[in-house]
Amino acid sequence: MKKTILLIEDNEQNSYLTTFLLETHGFNVVAAPDGSIGIDTAKKLIPDLILLDIQLPMMDGYAVAKALREVDSLKPIPIIAVTSYAMVGDREKCLAAGCTGYIEKPINPETFVAEISTYLRS
Repeated sequence: MKKTILLIEDNEQNSYLTTFLLETHGFNVVAAPDGSIGIDTAKKLIPDLILLDIQLPMMDGYAVAKALREVDSLKPIPIIAVTSYAMVGDREKCLAAGCTGYIEKPINPETFVAEISTYLRS
């Protein structure tokens, strides 16, 4: 059965590339353009994994991660921050907000799917 990944990303180019890579490798991808839509979608969908941009309009990814972690049915779901924030302490800030993992942008198309796959339960 295909694993479903929720992609919360406001940049169309990033969303297109990520979706293309994941769908090419057999994943089902559902995209949300901002945090509030992402939270609502996650509650309805209960995806296998959530990819979360940190630089989102209106509600940043840290707030989204915290809100997702407050929903009982989403607590076991891995949340991976995919962000251009790459300064000292940014990874720790993402993890403290409730993210399971952290991948820097720009993503490496050759290794991205393998990185994501490590967070998925079989």
